[in-house]
Amino acid sequence: MTKSILLVGVGGQGTILASKILTNGLMEAGFDVKMSEIHGMSQRGGSVSSQVRYGDKVMSPVIEKGKADIVVSFEKMEALRALDYLKEDGTLVVNNVEIPSMSVITGDEDYPSDVLEEIEKHVKAKVVDATALARELGNERAANIILLGTIIKAMGLEEIDWDSILEANIKPKFIELNKKALKVGMEAVAE
Repeated sequence: MTKSILLVGVGGQGTILASKILTNGLMEAGFDVKMSEIHGMSQRGGSVSSQVRYGDKVMSPVIEKGKADIVVSFEKMEALRALDYLKEDGTLVVNNVEIPSMSVITGDEDYPSDVLEEIEKHVKAKVVDATALARELGNERAANIILLGTIIKAMGLEEIDWDSILEANIKPKFIELNKKALKVGMEAVAE
């Protein structure tokens, strides 16, 4: 059976890196994996999404609306935008952080104050303060690896040797930080 994971965020948050590490780990574990990414206006703080599908045989990298087993949002508003991809009994993980879009920065729009409340009207979300947790670890850029940890735990993928996957994909000086970040993410969604 094919599983579908949607990662959404804003340019510069490490969404694509997290999905590449996830894809490498799944391939290492013997799954057939397809990944598709959409960069949008990522250099300007625009939306970024990455779709990862894995199983015995995956035909397409594209996740249809209503078919994602898990949606992990690196930013609150992106979670709201991606809600219709989540399947009925799927899991939604939201990083409790606001990154204003260009229209908010220029004053054309306001960032809604009730994003989490709006999400909760549709689905029970697991809200994680990944950016704050990463800051506590010493580098808020590790929030992407904390969020990767939430995927690993929620999808039951803990048996994969993630330490060696991190070692193969992260600069040496950041490996220990990212190993800690991965564990923090797994603990953040442990039932």
